[in-house]
Amino acid sequence: MNRNDETYFEAYTDLEVHEKMLCDNQRNEAYRNAIILNQDYFRNKIVLDIGTGTGILSVLCAKVGAAKVYAVEASNITSITKRILKENQVQDVVEIIEGKVEQVKLPEKVDIIISEWMGFYLIHEGMLGSVIYARDKFLKNDGVLFPYLCKLYIAPCTLSSYFLHWSDVQGVQMNSFGIELRKLYAKKPKIMTIDSKNLLNDGSCAYEMLLKYITIDELEKISYKLLTCSRVDGMYQGICIWFDVVFPCMNKLYSKEIILSTAPDKPKTHWKQTVLLMQDDIEVEEGSPIFGMITLKKSSNNSRFYDIEFEILDPESENHPIPCHCYFTKCKIIKALSNKYDERDEKVELTD
Repeated sequence: MNRNDETYFEAYTDLEVHEKMLCDNQRNEAYRNAIILNQDYFRNKIVLDIGTGTGILSVLCAKVGAAKVYAVEASNITSITKRILKENQVQDVVEIIEGKVEQVKLPEKVDIIISEWMGFYLIHEGMLGSVIYARDKFLKNDGVLFPYLCKLYIAPCTLSSYFLHWSDVQGVQMNSFGIELRKLYAKKPKIMTIDSKNLLNDGSCAYEMLLKYITIDELEKISYKLLTCSRVDGMYQGICIWFDVVFPCMNKLYSKEIILSTAPDKPKTHWKQTVLLMQDDIEVEEGSPIFGMITLKKSSNNSRFYDIEFEILDPESENHPIPCHCYFTKCKIIKALSNKYDERDEKVELTD
């Protein structure tokens, strides 16, 4: 085990880390709903729980009738997990296997892989690679992953209230400190909670992955060209990143997707949101184009971390999407023509 892995798994011996996850009601409820609503599918199935931690997902799987649950965990939290299994009387169904999933052996292929592998901005911590490895080695051809779909979103945002705080700290002006702090955060992502009112638009889906097919190589570098515009007047001060994960639903009586969302307009989770702060403010108005290139690349120093870059692009020199909602004259003309043709087609359909 390399030093980065050792540090990573040592962190999960800290009970306070598990406390944060176990107190995250949105996280726990989403996984519980996904298991309960699919209980007919879980019944008599072989399940692999990767990074089981305190074993909550394994217990839930056993309680809905899984025939066997292999609970893999590389940290030494397993001494507590074993006691939790006995508390819930599922020790005969759930078998704890200590070690990295890349190094363990299973006596059989599994029907289901379940894991809560997501880190900040979805892929921080690099645990998805372990899920992919296990998928290729242990999952049956017709097997299912929980979750099965992930989406990464970004949106320009304003953080005025955060920066204004330093102009008055108990009657003392601390702007000089605020300036230096902003320089620091312009160099690294900040994990914080953003009010949805601080988003300059609804956001764009920057990356989508189906876990049944995503490869390790595809996770080395993720790039997305942001071509959007502000929906409000305000101050453009950063980029907000969040993610959704979607669970399969084989229950014909339940038509809605089961989604765990970390979006600013959803209930708070321990992941919060990830914000890339810009060193300088850019004043925008409704319709101002906001173009940029965001790149997430695996760190050369630690494969579990990513280097994140955001480059501002010049809207004058970039091709605009069609339709584009910015205030550029050419985009307004294209949008007007598009609306005109849509109205004409609607009338044709009605008369037909």
